Amino acid sequence: MKETGEQKPFLAAMYLRLSREDSEVGTIAAFGTAEKKDGTFKAESNSIGSQRELIRSFIEGQMDMELFDCYADDNYSGSDFNRPEFKRMMRDIEAGRVNCVIVKDLSRFGRDYIETGRYLERVFPALGVRFIALTDHYDSFSADAGERNIVLPVKNFINDSYCRDISVKVKSQLAVKRGNGECLAAFAVYGYQKSPENRNKLLVDDYAAGIVRRIFAWKIEGMAASAIAEKLNALCILSPREYKKSLGLNYRGGFSGGNSSKWSDTAVKRILTNEIYLGHLVQGKTERINYKIKKCVEKPREEWVRVENTHEAIVSSDDFAIVQNLLKADGRISPARKELSPFMGLLFCGDCREQMVRRVNRYKGTEKVYYICSTKNRGEGCSRHSTLEAVLKELAETAIRRYVNVFLEQGRLYAQAKECEANLQAVVYYNREIARLKQEKDKYYSLCAGLYEDLRTGVITKGEFDRLRSAFQRKAEKLSAAEENQERLVRESFIFGLRSAGRLASFKNSLELKEIDRHTLASLVKRIRVYEGKRVEMEFYFTDPYRAMADYNEKAASDPSGTFIPTGNETQNASAGMERRA
Repeated sequence: MKETGEQKPFLAAMYLRLSREDSEVGTIAAFGTAEKKDGTFKAESNSIGSQRELIRSFIEGQMDMELFDCYADDNYSGSDFNRPEFKRMMRDIEAGRVNCVIVKDLSRFGRDYIETGRYLERVFPALGVRFIALTDHYDSFSADAGERNIVLPVKNFINDSYCRDISVKVKSQLAVKRGNGECLAAFAVYGYQKSPENRNKLLVDDYAAGIVRRIFAWKIEGMAASAIAEKLNALCILSPREYKKSLGLNYRGGFSGGNSSKWSDTAVKRILTNEIYLGHLVQGKTERINYKIKKCVEKPREEWVRVENTHEAIVSSDDFAIVQNLLKADGRISPARKELSPFMGLLFCGDCREQMVRRVNRYKGTEKVYYICSTKNRGEGCSRHSTLEAVLKELAETAIRRYVNVFLEQGRLYAQAKECEANLQAVVYYNREIARLKQEKDKYYSLCAGLYEDLRTGVITKGEFDRLRSAFQRKAEKLSAAEENQERLVRESFIFGLRSAGRLASFKNSLELKEIDRHTLASLVKRIRVYEGKRVEMEFYFTDPYRAMADYNEKAASDPSGTFIPTGNETQNASAGMERRA
């Protein structure tokens, strides 16, 4: 405060505010902006420095006014009054230290129509506070009824509308970026880093990516998420939060878990279920309620924005699918038993579909390991379905060797399929569902053509002609779209089949193993079901792509002219043969 011999009646608070949008050169304000020759806009006029000098110059020219203090909220939105310096100013007002508030314009004070009106029309008058907005030429000390009741509310409403308009534009811009596969997160997920050249592009972080691959491998081997977390902590591997901090990033994530700096089973599960490690981005899972409220709400899954192949994958799609299947089952093990059961998460009761539980029977130095239905174990019905682990291992080894052999012995089949990779349309041609859709579509186009003859001969009226033609065309277009979608699915299935063939070839060594290990079992077998009467069913991965390619090669070989169109149950017959072999 100035040292004067006379107390002046008005002790003024200089209030300054600048939001992020206002501070960026090129942001178009609601009013009063002018474009420069270089294409930028006069955003500098709203800077904290220019506001301070304007208000200081005004106060120095007032004989009855003295500056008490300056309150500046830099990088704070006007749509929210939860600002630190604004709160400090209000405390000084309520304590009687300030009785005049001066701002450059009404938008610097606030852009929320309701809250701004409440302060200017109720709070300040009740506290005897004079309010001055310089460039809006408003002074509550001298304002008439028209300015208070008409001009002031209209300007506040315009400022509020500016916030709404900015919010809509920002949302639209972010939606475009998400659709283009640009990463909008402030920090890259564990395993990746932001590209120095493009902050919306993800690059693989070699060290963290190696940890991610180990986590997936441990899960396939049968470890529970909690056991993986314990192992990571025992190896003194930094958690995602601490790793980001070690890189010098000011990271404060929503999953920080308080002050904990260690791995948790929740952190492990987030990694095991995140599609980003496949090279895909899934964004837009939450949204703010509106531009005035910062709280976010969850969006329905169908509204999420998913863009594939936006960056390099860390894990294969096969390993990811295997892990998702294993996560559906309980992977816990008894604390007294350190080794992992090879059938953990894979063995289910064939009747009630519940997971089988492992039991050990020890008698006179001998040990017998077997599995029983968990429903029966809880006393809730079903039956024991008791099966010895040694028997299951023998069955699994026999089935896996036979299954892998089926693929490896079909070298000619995959050689032919590989030759057709360059001409995927030939593969599409042999799909019976596409043939059915095409025949159905051609039928409706033929009906449309026949309508012209019926109209010419007077069988139908012009109104009936228009109505029927429109209905037939809609059905034909719908079938055409379904045909295109089916063609896409067939192409994707064929390519997946080729990848699967290569993966199965990597299991050739499993034929030479004396005992099938956990990794091989989990990578090939999706589920094992045990029924009463010692009957066991094994469901393998990769069977559908194999059947599609086997059907294609078989029919293509029997029809060298290239005119074969499947019409019967060829695919079902091939599937049945595959099941018998497996």
